[in-house]
Amino acid sequence: MNRFLSALALALAATPAAAQSVSNCDWLALAGNLVEPWETHSRTFANGAVRLALLDAMEPGAVPFHLLLLSPSGEEMGGRMCNVISLEPGFGFHNIFWDELEAVYDPAVGLTFDIPVEIWIDTGNSVMRGLRVTMNQATGAVDAEILDGTEAAQ
Repeated sequence: MNRFLSALALALAATPAAAQSVSNCDWLALAGNLVEPWETHSRTFANGAVRLALLDAMEPGAVPFHLLLLSPSGEEMGGRMCNVISLEPGFGFHNIFWDELEAVYDPAVGLTFDIPVEIWIDTGNSVMRGLRVTMNQATGAVDAEILDGTEAAQ
């Protein structure tokens, strides 16, 4: 397993800007995985319609951190979309620097979150990158990418 995680992280770290995993909520989004205190590790945007929260799934041990994104579904009955942002399906980040989260809104693009993350390569080795998550409230589309280190957060 460690060999697989090392190879996966090394390949991803070498990729300049890769699309990350955005998936419907599953076991990672369990309430028990929300990082405490909730009021510190969860923020709302767009007049409370959008919520971003930090998750710690505890496993796999070197890459347990993910983001939870709740947003309007756009459906007639209301409801919310629930997405988990990970490095790869089931594999999170070595660290997410929640206190450095920045959000901006551009009507042409949507709501954009930039947050520094640490990608685990192998025991004792990791790389710092930026994670950019973009959510278009009009379409419900959510995209995520790792910034290659030369791109500045906007």
